[in-house]
Amino acid sequence: MFLSVFEMFKVGIGPSSSHTMGPMVAAGKFLEKMRAAPFGFHGVKGTLHGSLAFTGVGHATDRATILGLAGFLPDTYDHDAAEKVLDEIRETHTVKPEGLGTLQFDPKNDLSFDFGPNLPGHANGMILMATDKQGDVILQETYYSIGGGFVMTEAELAAGRNTDEGEPVPYPFKSAVEMLEMAETSGKTIAQMKKANEISRGGSENLRSGVRRIWQVMNDCIERG
Repeated sequence: MFLSVFEMFKVGIGPSSSHTMGPMVAAGKFLEKMRAAPFGFHGVKGTLHGSLAFTGVGHATDRATILGLAGFLPDTYDHDAAEKVLDEIRETHTVKPEGLGTLQFDPKNDLSFDFGPNLPGHANGMILMATDKQGDVILQETYYSIGGGFVMTEAELAAGRNTDEGEPVPYPFKSAVEMLEMAETSGKTIAQMKKANEISRGGSENLRSGVRRIWQVMNDCIERG
């Protein structure tokens, strides 16, 4: 399978990639699922399970999920805008994600911490739901934040992510052994093969500008520290 450098080096939020960034990404994915659904929605709610429940407040999992349901994403996160939106959500008990209108959401009642057994797939589990006017759940998805900001649905985790639906890359490999054999056969370094794979999917300019942005964000963090 192809794993991009931009999946490994992500622009995100802290303090935890699995407990903060992952839940926000999951909420964003759920909004996409809602936009693609043929239903009209009135509200959203969620439950945090396992480690996301037990350490959720300390890792701002609840905050990340709330902001994710409001349409915030880690790579474009704006702290000042987030603070303003959080105040609005607490006051109005609604979120307003793009393309979905105004949805009922009271953080105190609609986002719960389940301290019971973990969900079966992983210690970092969460369930997100969308409701109709009667409060009945008409769309639901289980997500697992598996580390590093990576998020998988229950079905994806069960199937295993060992396939790639994108266009073929010039140097595909599934193991270090295959990678080293390909390097020897092609006469290219690992870095050269990786660069060729990245360019085949996103183009040279996207690779240059993307890596440049990652470095700028990292350098800004260093300077602020």
